[in-house]
Amino acid sequence: MTDLNLLTALDVLLADGSVAGAARRLRLSPSAMSRTLARLREATGDPLLVRAGRGLVPTPRALELRAEVGPLVEAARAALGPVQALDLTRLTRTFTIRAREGFVETFGPALIARLAREAPGARLRFLAKPDRSTEPLRTGEVDLETGVVGPATGPEVRAQLLFRDHFVAAVRPGHPLAQDPARYAAGRHVLVSLSGQEGGPIDEALAPAVRDIAVIVSGYAAALALARGADLIATVPGRHTATLREGLITLPLPFETPEIPLSLLWHPRLDADPAHRWLRGCVREVCGAGATS
Repeated sequence: MTDLNLLTALDVLLADGSVAGAARRLRLSPSAMSRTLARLREATGDPLLVRAGRGLVPTPRALELRAEVGPLVEAARAALGPVQALDLTRLTRTFTIRAREGFVETFGPALIARLAREAPGARLRFLAKPDRSTEPLRTGEVDLETGVVGPATGPEVRAQLLFRDHFVAAVRPGHPLAQDPARYAAGRHVLVSLSGQEGGPIDEALAPAVRDIAVIVSGYAAALALARGADLIATVPGRHTATLREGLITLPLPFETPEIPLSLLWHPRLDADPAHRWLRGCVREVCGAGATS
């Protein structure tokens, strides 16, 4: 196996043209440097430096290597050295964010504007989030994800709280609930459920009363569209759906419900990536200044 440390020694030897000079630069003894030159000759099959009077001159092969070895050594030093400062003006990268509907509509415009100002060469790709699995983070399909940390969250996934949301009721103008929010339990409801099953934190908080579920949908946009066109009550997260609720009346629920701690999720392999750190900061700041319900 080739000792890659020989590349550094070869670079210094070819630049200095002297065993003694190379030894001083590498802080080696002249005898150790001579042994290194012997190993380089054996590895390359060429004498590399030959005596000419009192000095050494490079062979044709050494001259060829001098042009190749320098860039290799510099590339290795850059790869193994500290991360260089991020130049956002030269960043060209597509970041993929997976989120539930409502996130893009509510926070997307401000996030896109932020990227346009600071990193005009970067762009975003938003993916729908049809389930709670964090497998796309693990496989690298996704750079960032938003969601509630729970049993489906991979144990290695990093999470940072973005904000705490809360449920609100949304109805069309003229709906009876707009006049009397206490009639929440008596109304007809559209339920949002990824799994298509009934039940959830709203029903647990409402018990022993039972909601009259007229229809079940898989997303907030569909629920709010139905509430906009019929006498149905859509119960949705307040901040997450701020833009989607345009044209509807938003009401607080007449009972206590658990908060929704929405977090930013990513895989630990991206922890130290400067561009990813910058994007995480952008998302946190945009969500921190996001619309309220």
